[in-house]
Order: sequence, then C-alpha cells, then structure tokens
Amino acid sequence: MNNVYCAGLMSQSFWFLEFKRLVYSVKEGKTTDEIKKLCIDENWFGAVNSYRAKRMYGYIIKRVKSMDDSFSNIFVSSDVSTQKLINLICIMKLDRLFFEFIYEVYREKIILGNCEIGTNDVTTFFINKANQNDEIAGWKDSTVKHLRSTYMNFLTESGLAVNIDNNKTLKRITPPLLDMTLESYLNNNNGTSVVKAITGVN
Repeated sequence: MNNVYCAGLMSQSFWFLEFKRLVYSVKEGKTTDEIKKLCIDENWFGAVNSYRAKRMYGYIIKRVKSMDDSFSNIFVSSDVSTQKLINLICIMKLDRLFFEFIYEVYREKIILGNCEIGTNDVTTFFINKANQNDEIAGWKDSTVKHLRSTYMNFLTESGLAVNIDNNKTLKRITPPLLDMTLESYLNNNNGTSVVKAITGVN
C-alpha cells in the first residue's frame, strides 16, 4: 500500500477497458515499451492528444505493474464484475487516501447497516483528514471537489454503489460478493484489509 497522501486521482478516471487491454497485452508477452508505443502512436485510448495518451498510459501501467502474475491470472480468468473490482483494488493499492475512504467510510456504512453513501460523506471524510494531515489541509477547495467527484464515480463504475433515480448526490451501496479465488488471493497476499474494506467485514 502506498503510504503517501496525494491528489493524483483527480487526474484519473476508472479506465476499466483501458486497464483490461493493458493487462491482456502484458499477458500476451508485449513489453511495456511496445505497449507505450501502441498507446501513443496508435492512440489505443482515444486520447485527445499525445500528451494525454502518455499521461493515461503512465497511470494505467502503474495499476498493471502493481499486480503479480497470480493476480493478473485471476483477472484474465474472471467475469467482468470481478475484473472491475480488481481494477479498483489496484487503485486502492496505489492511493492510500482512496483506500482509507473505502475502509473508513464505505465499510463503516455497511457495518452499521446504512445503505446509502453521498457527497456529504466524502466531504466529511476530507474535513477529518485535513484536520489530521497538513498536506491535505493545504489542498484547494477545487482539488477536494474534483476528488469527491472521482471517488463517487469510482464507487459506481466498480459496482460498489449504484445511482439512485433523480438523486445526483446520493448512491445506494451494493457490497460485492467476492469471487472465492480473488478473496483467497487477497487474504494470502496482505490484502485482508482490502477484503474488509469492500465487503464490510468487521
């Protein structure tokens, strides 16, 4: 788990299809240099320009590199819902603050039987973190606003929550039923806290 707080997620999207393409490319034997060239020269991601393509590649390849062979093998043999969870888990591994949000806010709501999560919950989370950490306290309001939007989007795109009709600030929590192979891998590879975070295990 990355131990540094950062606001890097404000520049990222969930990028599931892009992540999936890179995982499969690595499994097929392509080198990272070959993949980078394809991402930029052939614009694999459909980026608006080469600068954006490079940025997207940099973020997504970090997620891919955070996986060992066993983890990537689970990914390629899993259904789409599990693959999306694995993408989320890779993001959590690389971003301490986002992991803590899932562990401290999302998990806590499941434990307490609260089936909804909203932008106010994210705002409160950032206020509490700012009171504990000078780095976060120094972030601009626009940074926190962008991260809040990103966090809520990631919950939806990973399947951890679903939109509530006509409500733009509140989502319904939908805890996943973890694939047994994935859960076993995580528990055996220092990922028990991740299992607890996304399933609400106490």
